[in-house]
Amino acid sequence: MIALSELTDLVERLGEANVTCIGDLMLDRFIYGDVERVSPEAPVPVLRVVSETEMLGGAGNVARNLAALKTHSALAAVVGDDEAGHRTASLLRELTHCRPCLVVEPGRGTTIKTRCIGAHQQILRVDREQCDAIAEETAEALLANLKHALTAARACILSDYGKGVLTAELTRAVIKLAQRNGCRVVIDPKGTNYERYRGADVITPNRHELTQATGMPARQEADLVQAARQLRERYEIGVVVVTRSEEGLSVIEADTVHHLAAESQEVYDVSGAGDTVVATLAAALAVDAPIVLAAQLANIAAGIAVRKLGTAATEARELHAALRQQQLLDIEGKVVDWEQARRITQAWQANGLTVGFTNGCFDLVHPGHVALLERARKRCDQLIVGLNGDASVKRLKGEQRPLQNEAARATVLASMSSVDLVVAFSEDTPLALLETLRPDVLFKGADYTLDEVVGAELVRGYGGRVELIEIVPEQSTTRIVDRLSSV
Repeated sequence: MIALSELTDLVERLGEANVTCIGDLMLDRFIYGDVERVSPEAPVPVLRVVSETEMLGGAGNVARNLAALKTHSALAAVVGDDEAGHRTASLLRELTHCRPCLVVEPGRGTTIKTRCIGAHQQILRVDREQCDAIAEETAEALLANLKHALTAARACILSDYGKGVLTAELTRAVIKLAQRNGCRVVIDPKGTNYERYRGADVITPNRHELTQATGMPARQEADLVQAARQLRERYEIGVVVVTRSEEGLSVIEADTVHHLAAESQEVYDVSGAGDTVVATLAAALAVDAPIVLAAQLANIAAGIAVRKLGTAATEARELHAALRQQQLLDIEGKVVDWEQARRITQAWQANGLTVGFTNGCFDLVHPGHVALLERARKRCDQLIVGLNGDASVKRLKGEQRPLQNEAARATVLASMSSVDLVVAFSEDTPLALLETLRPDVLFKGADYTLDEVVGAELVRGYGGRVELIEIVPEQSTTRIVDRLSSV
């Protein structure tokens, strides 16, 4: 089983990675609006446009994901000498740590995908594309660009959308060139001719693409594994990573199989999720991560991407946040993030339950803490504990604190029958958390006065109440620490 600390360390190292990508570059346009009626001209919805956005698509979205992971990259691709090509080049120049290696092919149109979205649903997609193979001189120029880019890279992505850039000849040449330079080759494939991908280190088909390539069913796990093994053996591919949409990923090596369950339960848009997988996978391999660890991180990144609307990229900070959340949730189901706590609190209140809240560092839980929590719980139906994060405790208590990290303190609190939910906050006070949760009762120890209780005015302002709880005298973590230091 992969430890969360390994994944956290890997995210930190992605900034050291250098990845080169080649493939079909596109411009994704999104038209957002409201749908309130059906057209009198035909049985189709009328979209009243509210806003429009543009972003990089195809191999460009791979580059966006690499930039979001803080990975250094280069992108070799083809654009037309048109407005969309100029706009695409401009968007690429805005990416951090990304070096565009674009070749302009005269007479070739830049691929544009326009999606019309109403009420968070895609109702139409319009494609403007030219799928003919690129000219021979264009392919030679791309290969020349790659020779320079690959000298610094440790991984190379071939992002094949079947738009004519990755011809069979160019694909084979890129694989040989990358491997001569010591780069791991990761391919996001298209079509049925996988002979062009022979010898690649990793290939990432989805179920449908796997079936197309092998002629074998891939719905059941056993069938999927059999098809993937045939694929890797037939084309001498190192590892097949099958993307299974809402079900996660499967990693098929020569002798081992790993099925990784999907990390997201809420799927809003799968557009570009494969780009997120291949970018994260390649970045991880570029810093020598084992394939299963790299795939696990890619799976988490994809889970974040599908919760967003539109062609989305997953940022390194989002991976860190997801891993922190996972760590807390794995410790105990009572430990939740702010959004989960808000939903749970609202559900409790909708069912007529009184929700109480108290907060503190709880560095070493002592009888005083136990008494306060038990007494507070008797005065409400559900008790939430706001827990100061590690950095917050350090600022409040000094450099030697906390004695126990956030996860350990949350575990102790969550194990208590008097506590129904534990929510960590990084600020020095719980004011923002109180604003988010809006509990019915705010509890604090009677060593405070009402005027000293942070959030008292806020809670009273929306109709809640503040109560002071009698405390056990001469019980505090500071006293315990002082006694231990004098022993």
